[in-house]
Amino acid sequence: MTWDLHFLGTGAAHAVELGSSAVVLERDGRPLLLVDCGPDTLDRYLAAYGEPPPALYVTHVHMDHVAGMERLFFRLWFDEALRGRTKVFVHAALLPWLQGRVADYPGALAEGGVNYWEAFRLVPCTRGFWHEGLWFDVFPTRHHVQGTSYGLALRGSFVFTGDTRPVPEALAIHGAAGELVAHDCGVVGNPSHTGVDDLEREYPADLRDRMALYHYGSVEDGETLVARGYRIARPGERLALPEPHAPRPTAG
Repeated sequence: MTWDLHFLGTGAAHAVELGSSAVVLERDGRPLLLVDCGPDTLDRYLAAYGEPPPALYVTHVHMDHVAGMERLFFRLWFDEALRGRTKVFVHAALLPWLQGRVADYPGALAEGGVNYWEAFRLVPCTRGFWHEGLWFDVFPTRHHVQGTSYGLALRGSFVFTGDTRPVPEALAIHGAAGELVAHDCGVVGNPSHTGVDDLEREYPADLRDRMALYHYGSVEDGETLVARGYRIARPGERLALPEPHAPRPTAG
């Protein structure tokens, strides 16, 4: 069995040439889970797989990570075979924010009679969730206001930080078993995002060696990170993953 992390896009919000940051977990080439859905994510996903995602995990509700959910709603609602089938996993603390961002406009359809979430299968979570026989851990990250962003981990296989400052306390738990770590990183950090100097200050070398950096600001910034000795994820790239460990939810 093969496992891959497919980077549909790798750019910061302004880096439109790199695509909105989003990944797909694949098992034997089949998409299991899309992580985030920015403005161009659905187009990239459909070009790769030919049909909408069976499941979506939302890390946080900035528009470069959820703006594509409106188009996904229309794609699902107007196909009775797909309507209500795509799972949306989201931390319970994000539900009010996600509702306000994508579902609260008065009338999902101009004709009325439709509730936004009827097009999906909404699955709130806190510690994590089960999907396709796998347990995915969910953990808080440091992006703007506390409690508004959550990373994702599949034990033994990968960690996806989402947009964040360094989170060494989280990766000490969720990145301690040889996982590939997809980490937010630009050339220069700021109060909401990690910079390369932050990586070197906060993380040991063996962990940095397992990182694939994304959410950088431009093609040129990506090459700067490479020149600094780091691996970057590139749009459309698939990175092979280790086999996940036996599924089990964490105790905490």
